[in-house]
Amino acid sequence: MYAKMSLPLLKRVPPGGWTALTWLVVTIYPTLLIGQDGAVAWLDGTASTGHSAADRDWGLLTLAALIALAGSALLSWRPLLSITLLTLATVIANSGWEFGSQFPPLHFLPADIALCAITATRSQRTSRIAGAILVFVLASHVIMVPRTDTSEAQGAILLAVIAWLIGRSAHQSRIHAEQLGAQAAARAVTAERLRIARELHDMVAHTMGIVALQSGAARRVIETQPTRARDALGEIETASRETLSGLRRMLGALRQPEAGADAEPALLEPGPGLANVDGLAATTAAAGVAVDVRWHGERRQLPPEIDMSAFRIIQEAVTNVVRHANTRSCQVSIDCQDAELSIEIFNDGHRPAHTGATGSGLGLLGMRERVDLLHGDFSAGPLPQGGFRVTARLPVPAGVR
Repeated sequence: MYAKMSLPLLKRVPPGGWTALTWLVVTIYPTLLIGQDGAVAWLDGTASTGHSAADRDWGLLTLAALIALAGSALLSWRPLLSITLLTLATVIANSGWEFGSQFPPLHFLPADIALCAITATRSQRTSRIAGAILVFVLASHVIMVPRTDTSEAQGAILLAVIAWLIGRSAHQSRIHAEQLGAQAAARAVTAERLRIARELHDMVAHTMGIVALQSGAARRVIETQPTRARDALGEIETASRETLSGLRRMLGALRQPEAGADAEPALLEPGPGLANVDGLAATTAAAGVAVDVRWHGERRQLPPEIDMSAFRIIQEAVTNVVRHANTRSCQVSIDCQDAELSIEIFNDGHRPAHTGATGSGLGLLGMRERVDLLHGDFSAGPLPQGGFRVTARLPVPAGVR
C-alpha cells in the first residue's frame, strides 16, 4: 500500500493564515503586552500622554485589524485586492500620512509575506502589479513627507524587494519542477509504449511466422498427405491459442482499473524465460526449421527481466530465421557465467535473417532496445561466408551472482 504523505506545516497553513498571524504578532500583540499608551508610542514612534489622541489610535488599530484580516482571507482568491487591503491596514495602523509619521519595516511584514506568496503562485503580471502597489505606497510616503526620517521607509522598500525576489525564485523553481515532472511522465509513457510494442511484436511475429509456414505446408500436402496436413493445422491451432491467451492476459492487465489511491498497481504475470527455449525449439522444428540449443556454464535462476529479455531475443532471432533465411536449421548458444549471460543465434542461410530484408526492421530494433535497457552489448549482422548471426551479452547484477 502506498504511504500517505503529509504536507509540511508551511504548506498545511494557507498563505492568508500566515499573513493574519504575522499581523497579530507585529501589531496586536504589542498592544496587549505593553498597554495602551505604550502601544500608541510603539506604533507611531512618538510618546503618548494618554489624551484623546490615544482613544483615536485605538479606533484606528481596530479598523486596521479588521481590514488586515479581510485582506488575509482574500489572499487566495483576490490577490491584488488582498495586498491592497494589507498595505492600507498598515498605513492606518501607523496613523496614516501624518507629518512626521514613520513606516517601520516590521509593520509591513504581513504585506511582504502576501507579496512573496503572490509572486510564487501567480502569474508574472500579477506579481509585478502587487509589488508595484506595495512599493508605490512606501515611495509615496518618502516623497509626500519630506521632512521625516525616511530610513525606515527605505528599509521597508528593501524588504518588499527581497520578498518579491524570494517569491520569484520559488515560482521559477516550481515551474522547473513541473517541467521536469512532465518530462519524466512523458518518458515513462514512451518507455511503457515501447515495452508493450516489443512484447506484442515478439509474441505475434513468432506465431505468425509459424502459422505462415505450417499453413503453407498444409496447403501443399492436404490432398496427398492428409495426416501431415492435419498435424500442421494442429500446430497452427496450438500456436494461435497460446498467443491469444498471452494477448488476453496482457490486455486484461492493462485495462484493469485501480481500486483506489491506496491500491497496489496491477502486476503483469511473469513472462516466458530461458526455461521455454526447449519448447520454442520444438515448435520451430515442427514448422520445418531445426533449432540446435547448446547450453554452456551452470544453468541457474536469473533476474526476471534478464531471463525474459534473453528468451525474447532468442525468439525474435529464431523467428527471423523462419521468416527470412533460406535454411532448415539454426544454432542457439546460451552461456551462463557468473557476471554475464551470453547468447548467440547463428544460421547459414543464403539470405540475411533479419527483418530489414523484407520487413519493417522492428525486430532488430526491439532486441537492441532490450539489451540497452539492461546495459548490455548487442550485435547483429551477416557473416562473410554467408548466413547471419545475432549476439547479446547481458550483465548479471552482483547481488544475484
